[in-house]
Amino acid sequence: MPQPHHPVNDVMLILERGSTLLLAERHNTGYADGLLNLPSGKVECDEDVYDAVIREAEEEIGVRLRRDALRIVHVMYFRNPEGATRVGWFLATSEWDGEPVNAEPHKCAGIAWHHRDGLPGNTVRYNSLGIGHYVKSEPVSVHWHDSSTHR
Repeated sequence: MPQPHHPVNDVMLILERGSTLLLAERHNTGYADGLLNLPSGKVECDEDVYDAVIREAEEEIGVRLRRDALRIVHVMYFRNPEGATRVGWFLATSEWDGEPVNAEPHKCAGIAWHHRDGLPGNTVRYNSLGIGHYVKSEPVSVHWHDSSTHR
């Protein structure tokens, strides 16, 4: 009998300022370096998706989020080019305490605001797909990529 599959649960923060959102340039991580992504990370053992995104926001961009200011805006079942499956939880907010900074310069080359309708071409596909679904008010998606897709 096949064993049940347990994909990784990721959280992605859509930090909104008007029609722009914050992206970070991956650096020195060993995966997708040079590409832009949302502040993000994996849900840890004793966390729910809200706790995880609150923790990641403070670790990566130095801002404090309130649970009641976060909205789950999209959930994606995703298979990356290497064949690993993930569940991506995209949470959005326009409310936070502190000014966003690059709090992890050893893993991030910098942060910048980008218009949500014109994301740079070097945005991580997983993130750009989720943002696109959010902009279109589509709450759920499945993206099952073959190994020929690089991003």
